[in-house]
Amino acid sequence: MFLDWGSITSYYGLLLQGAWLTIVITLASFTLAAIVGVLVAAARASAVAPLRWLATVYVEVLRNTPVLLQIFIVFYGFPSFGIRMTAITAGILGLGFNVGAYLAEIFRAGINAVPRGHREAATALGITPLQSFIWIVAPVALSKVFPAVTNMFIATLLGSSLLSVIAVPELTGQTNEISARTFLTIEVYSFSTGLYLVLTLGSALILGMLGRRLFPARARG
Repeated sequence: MFLDWGSITSYYGLLLQGAWLTIVITLASFTLAAIVGVLVAAARASAVAPLRWLATVYVEVLRNTPVLLQIFIVFYGFPSFGIRMTAITAGILGLGFNVGAYLAEIFRAGINAVPRGHREAATALGITPLQSFIWIVAPVALSKVFPAVTNMFIATLLGSSLLSVIAVPELTGQTNEISARTFLTIEVYSFSTGLYLVLTLGSALILGMLGRRLFPARARG
């Protein structure tokens, strides 16, 4: 079988544009997910029962239904309520809120892993609960769950490919379009596979370096 690699060189620019949009969507979605995750984790640890129930329902529904279905609801369903947005915005919201449910459980596990003595010592020193959480609990919790957070970032990056079904021109979307236009399926998808490997392995490397810098004690251990 003859593979015509030279014929796709003129499409490298479009594929790189798709890769860049993948990065932007991943960063935006994960930022939203991190915010949602912290808030939901705090709600699940709250002494207010209704907050705990709402947070639990949110986590269970979002984690036990397909993310693609959630993206469809945001993109196709929200306009029924007069809420219209671009495909990119809908994709970021759908992906961000889904990943936020997983991060909420990761953060909650990290918070629960912080020794109770840390909180008791902070209280004895007159530190407020908010200050204790920001300066004592959160750093320790994050150090314990940072590898899991890194994995979720990579999962978010790969999950952004689902946005191609609502015509977002990220890397998979551009790949599908070029493949349909040129019929160079193997060549185009192989090149995109290489780009995804660069993105995921690069992300793992960068986040690994960040983790070692932020949590040197864990790195030594």
